[in-house]
Amino acid sequence: MDPQRGTHVTDDVAGAFVEALTEASRALRRDAAASREGVTPGQTRLLRVLARAEGPLRAVDLATALDVAPRSVTSKVDQAEAEGHVRRLPDPQDRRVRLVELTDAGRDALRRVWAERRRGAATRLERLAPAEREELVRLLRAVAGSRGDGGAPAGPDVPRTRGG
Repeated sequence: MDPQRGTHVTDDVAGAFVEALTEASRALRRDAAASREGVTPGQTRLLRVLARAEGPLRAVDLATALDVAPRSVTSKVDQAEAEGHVRRLPDPQDRRVRLVELTDAGRDALRRVWAERRRGAATRLERLAPAEREELVRLLRAVAGSRGDGGAPAGPDVPRTRGG
């Protein structure tokens, strides 16, 4: 029970919420998939994490941020590097460690994917009245625990990392 609201959330409502949110997320991913230009959802996540980082990341930190095993990051970084989306750099603190940094090409690929997702979302949101759209976003932020100003950056437009 939410003491501020004074109501219980039933299993039916919670289940309907999870189902609707899952369907909406899948629909947005499908909308963006058609024009990903070879960038997979996993690659998009990798690029997004690097874009939001304060600088280059160690593979272990990247794995933690992505919630995957470090060995999974190696293949993702290999693929992204082959596509020119990331580069590996020596770690000035430890010669044995390599850092991973987003390139301008990676930043551009992320912007293209993000733009396509926004177009797909806009098309879906056209089904709602303007006030309903704003209310939907407000409610989703409340459920997610986000700040009213959106909290984290809304898209990949973050400051460039060194050499970016």
